[in-house]
Amino acid sequence: MNSREHLLNRLDRIANVLRRDTDALALLALGSVGKERERIDEYSDLDFFVIVRDGAKRRFIDDLWWLHDAQPLVWNFQNTADGHKALMFDGIFCEFAVFERGELANIPYTPGQFIWRRDEIEESLARPRQALPQTREREWLVGEALSNLLIGLGRYARGEKLAAMRMVQVYALDRLLEIKEQSVSATTSPRDPFNVDRRVERRLASATPALDVLAGGYAHTPDAAALLLEELESLAPLPLEIVARVRELIEICRRSNDRA
Repeated sequence: MNSREHLLNRLDRIANVLRRDTDALALLALGSVGKERERIDEYSDLDFFVIVRDGAKRRFIDDLWWLHDAQPLVWNFQNTADGHKALMFDGIFCEFAVFERGELANIPYTPGQFIWRRDEIEESLARPRQALPQTREREWLVGEALSNLLIGLGRYARGEKLAAMRMVQVYALDRLLEIKEQSVSATTSPRDPFNVDRRVERRLASATPALDVLAGGYAHTPDAAALLLEELESLAPLPLEIVARVRELIEICRRSNDRA
């Protein structure tokens, strides 16, 4: 496992390698190794941006010599047009992107912390200029959750159980968690603006006991849908016709389970 000191020292080593290349401009740490270091634990990884001069981006993406020099890599793959995921020899996992300076203005990211930067890179670039995803209106969240239930249960009834599980226990559940965030007191644990399910056990402790059913797995979509509907009813007024149809589909799915 990786200690806080081990992770932060690795960032320093990467920065020391980058500063030797005149095309490298900065190393910006994000997430738990950026501005949220109180979250670092033995399961944390390294999330970061490398900022480079115009025209140099492709070189830093195509050849990871600069990362290998900090610590040899045992595996990596390019997961986006801008960056890679990589596993270092000692078990540290990295997820990073390479950007030219001007690109940052068009990219949403959580506020970070510079490990190293040249004087030409202003400190303010540690904060995003592109707005992060905003909280959605409750009416939209409720409507989306109900439609997820209807579609998911229909798929379950015709035998598409995997697709049904994802529609109900992932998409509808995500919408329910977003509604709960607006309805109950959350903890001070930071919210990942891109993933509502991150750290939900700490942020929304009142929701945790129900997750065994709400995310019960492949064969348990009808029960998950039933509890999800109950939760929605407790948080917002729902159209009676939709509620009746969802309950009808839940019973159809439960009967199909009994016959299986």
